[in-house]
Amino acid sequence: MQEAIDYLLEKDTIFKSIIENYGLPTIPKRPQGFETLVLLILEQQVSIDSAKATFLKIKTTLKTMAPEALLDVSDADFRNLGVSRQKTSYIKALATALLNKELDLESLPAKTAQEVREELIKIKGIGNWTIDIYLMFCLQAPDVLPLGDIAVVNTLKELLDIHDKELMYAHAQQWSPYRSYATYLLWHHYLKKRNRTITY
Repeated sequence: MQEAIDYLLEKDTIFKSIIENYGLPTIPKRPQGFETLVLLILEQQVSIDSAKATFLKIKTTLKTMAPEALLDVSDADFRNLGVSRQKTSYIKALATALLNKELDLESLPAKTAQEVREELIKIKGIGNWTIDIYLMFCLQAPDVLPLGDIAVVNTLKELLDIHDKELMYAHAQQWSPYRSYATYLLWHHYLKKRNRTITY
């Protein structure tokens, strides 16, 4: 991580101010695989804490998170567990793709970030934000900038006074090949400034 931090400090003064104010971020990690993708689907558009509570409720109720087990759960039962109809359809689309061998999650670590994106984007309900977080948290991809993430966008607006996503992307080109580490610093600023702690 130190090499990435040193590189970013040379490229942009905002990172110096984040580290001086709040110290270094921790690098979030999650296990690879189906369970994490289900959790990421649940996290779309809601708080991490709320998604985690729903995820744990599913896990406790079903005793297993295997794709075949989740396919057998009725939409009504999913709704009783706090999962919307839309997210239920996404979870089932993912489970179906795995069971039909249309997607092989175990092959993803050997692929480039772009190849992983091309594989996952085919699955209904898995968009760029979900893929970005999977790449960063599970595959430790070093150069991802999740501009679908509200906290990242709001922090860039605050620190750089850039309000257009294309301009944000252009500005962040100078952070490559360590845009994931830049993102960890932006999240760190966002949470610390608001006295919030998130356990991934």
